[in-house]
Amino acid sequence: MATTDVGVLDKTVELNVLRFHYRDWGNPTAQALICLHGFTSHAHSWDTFAQAMRDRYHVLALDQRGHGETEWTTDYHPQRRVEDMHAFVESLGLDNIVLLGLSMGGRCAYQYAVQHPDKIERLVIVDIAPETEAGGSGRITQGLRNQDVFDDPEQAVAAARTANARPPDAELRARVLNGIKQTPEGKWTFRYDVALRNGSGARTTPTRAEIDHDWASLKDITSPTLLVRGAESDVLSPANAQRMVDGIPNCRLIEVENSGHSVPLDNPSGFLNAVRTFL
Repeated sequence: MATTDVGVLDKTVELNVLRFHYRDWGNPTAQALICLHGFTSHAHSWDTFAQAMRDRYHVLALDQRGHGETEWTTDYHPQRRVEDMHAFVESLGLDNIVLLGLSMGGRCAYQYAVQHPDKIERLVIVDIAPETEAGGSGRITQGLRNQDVFDDPEQAVAAARTANARPPDAELRARVLNGIKQTPEGKWTFRYDVALRNGSGARTTPTRAEIDHDWASLKDITSPTLLVRGAESDVLSPANAQRMVDGIPNCRLIEVENSGHSVPLDNPSGFLNAVRTFL
């Protein structure tokens, strides 16, 4: 266990035979607010949001399997992430939680809410649906083929800026610098599992049957739900966002301006306002 910010602890817990890292923002007697990051990201991506919410919630940001400082594995099927989430909640003895997830984390969040509705008090899904737009999926896949070894951290920051012009500088730098590590050769590369980006097949995408099952299962979500869409998102279309609202019994939609798929990164204040208003 270590701390990098006053009152914030970096902790580890064993879940499903893997060592998981998470950020615990204190206030343990408050309602738990669990944050799940997107594909290729990490728990630190919630730092700005967690700092703003820690006075009223017990914010917990989990590094999902193969990401951040959590162990790598050989099984990245989406259901494993749901099982990890369940194990995390049970290990910490949590109940009546607020669950928030972006993209990959958002899919895990709504699947967990379907399978464990008794655990969820409120649900926030960020820029994801059972189906994604081909343009956004293609952009993400192409990004995996881009440079992933850098001479120094500044080169990694520059590459991220080239890929996304929207985020404030401080947010972009924090996301990149917390998401890279130094290699034995002195270069720098991403923390998340290399198998998820090297074409090995470790990155598992939903089948048609799984997508159809997810759409049908949304009716089983019992908690009040907020769907946040980036107004310029190329992953969650307006049509699929509306289908989510129609499919989840108690769901509202908010679009955040000046943001694409990575809403909390692109427009941190707009994202915070949307979620805080709902909660």
